[in-house]
Amino acid sequence: MSERKVLNKYYPPDFDPSKIPRRRGTKNKQQVVRLMAPFSMRCNSCGEYVYKGKKFNARKETVDGEDYYGIKIFRSISSGIPLCSSEITFKTDPKNTDYAAEHGASRNFEPWRDTGDSAVAEADRLEALEAEENNPMATLENRTMDSKREMAIMDALQDARARNARHERLVRGVAAEGIDGANPDDIMDKLLGLEEVDSEDEDALRLRLEEERMKSWFGRCSRSNGDAPDLQSLLLKTVTSSSSSSKPSASTSAPSAKKAKLAGGAGAAALGIKVVKKKKPVIAAS
Repeated sequence: MSERKVLNKYYPPDFDPSKIPRRRGTKNKQQVVRLMAPFSMRCNSCGEYVYKGKKFNARKETVDGEDYYGIKIFRSISSGIPLCSSEITFKTDPKNTDYAAEHGASRNFEPWRDTGDSAVAEADRLEALEAEENNPMATLENRTMDSKREMAIMDALQDARARNARHERLVRGVAAEGIDGANPDDIMDKLLGLEEVDSEDEDALRLRLEEERMKSWFGRCSRSNGDAPDLQSLLLKTVTSSSSSSKPSASTSAPSAKKAKLAGGAGAAALGIKVVKKKKPVIAAS
């Protein structure tokens, strides 16, 4: 039994390859290949859908007179429709690294693809670029418009960030009030009115929240004692007490006086401490 995949073949000694006649092949020979549908499509004859990845046999040929920068374009002819067995053809598209439906079927709608006329759009874009290069004033105007658009986008982004920061601070303040025992209905009203707070100034909003928090705190303390005290008087008392507490008392000043007495000689003698002064050494002259 002969080997199926041989590495060497036997050539007899009298073999002359020049005597073998050359066979001229056809110019546009079709090759039978096995491939998969490159995209989802719908048959124009029976309306059957052929989904991407369906395998079928096809005949491959080179498209005459068409190329893209020297790259050949191939056409695939197949009868992959199981209902009507009609022929469908599609070509390679090296410009867009894709395939293009040619005959017998239409490609399904794909929203991520450019649905407009790409050739016309490309021509308009190139024409606009050429006109801009030839006109320096148009170039300057376009740059100015781009910078204005970018500044407007940055301003809108900054406003959105500031608004989000105000929302976060307000939510934290409302949450703190809720933890302290505020009414849940009032908290919901404040949370629902966030959009109305956007127009207020940040400092005014902070002061108003602090004032409401102080009123709620001192109001709870005063409800247990009777009438609500005045907020200004409470703040004045708080400031006065803090300033008076910062003054030194007699007890705190006593150690400093004792140190002053000890520093002098009289204070040391009064306490019975003998102070000995060290004499300087005398150097005899030679």
